[in-house]
Amino acid sequence: MNATALSLVLVAAVVHAAWNLVAKRISSGGTQFVWLYYTVGAVLLLPVTIVLLITEDDRPQWIWLLAAVVTSLLHIAYGVVLQRGYRVGDLSVVYPVARGTGPLLSVLAAVLVLGERPGPLGLVGAFLVVTGVLVISTGRKAEDPRAVKAGILYGLLTGAVIAGYTLWDAHSVTGLGVPPVVYFGLGSVLQSVLLVPGALADRAEVTRIWREQRREVFLVAVLSPIAYILVLFALTMAPVSLVAPARELSIVLGGLAAWLVLGEQNAVRRLAGSVIVLSGIAAIAAA
Repeated sequence: MNATALSLVLVAAVVHAAWNLVAKRISSGGTQFVWLYYTVGAVLLLPVTIVLLITEDDRPQWIWLLAAVVTSLLHIAYGVVLQRGYRVGDLSVVYPVARGTGPLLSVLAAVLVLGERPGPLGLVGAFLVVTGVLVISTGRKAEDPRAVKAGILYGLLTGAVIAGYTLWDAHSVTGLGVPPVVYFGLGSVLQSVLLVPGALADRAEVTRIWREQRREVFLVAVLSPIAYILVLFALTMAPVSLVAPARELSIVLGGLAAWLVLGEQNAVRRLAGSVIVLSGIAAIAAA
């Protein structure tokens, strides 16, 4: 993989793990919190987006707006399906299945549909990353077999949506030529607007989160866009079949942070999975 692209992905993984650690500490992580950090992020990005639209060498095109609409719908679908999965299934099943199948499906689609040819070493690296993610995230027994089945189903659906927005975003910033910051900025505004009905269904919760956890909202609103914009820039320099699995390094960092900072268990499994993921990323870097 291009050294610059890999550097962007690795920095994005660190930032992604950081904002997820902040979000995990939030007492309520529902629609109201998501809407708040989407909205704050959109407000912060809006001036930059407007300046770039005015100064961009390429004239703005309506297709840019269409691309932003599609990615907004896909990201909202991701949130809805994931939260539904958490309600009917076990976190220990839904999360690893989603994070494992997302990059796997992205790689398969990139090879079969987009015609990308990452090479044997790149494919081995992608496989190792997916395997390592599953090792880190699995291992806890679920008490209800029905919850396991539901978790697998919604985990697969979530992974499919992850693959969908990854491939669409790659197409948007490469095939359609939408500038990454403009693309993310437009998408953030649209996601904020589309989430208004769900957020305002519980205005008291919106007020409470804003009053008690405003700092966390701002942190996620700043860090989340930075992480994904870096990934979008990486997609303009390297094939999605390599970028998608490489960005799963954030799962390693998040798992280690959960162990070291939050005191979660399964240290041996986390470390073993981390070694596998890092081996996969090393293979991708050499591809």
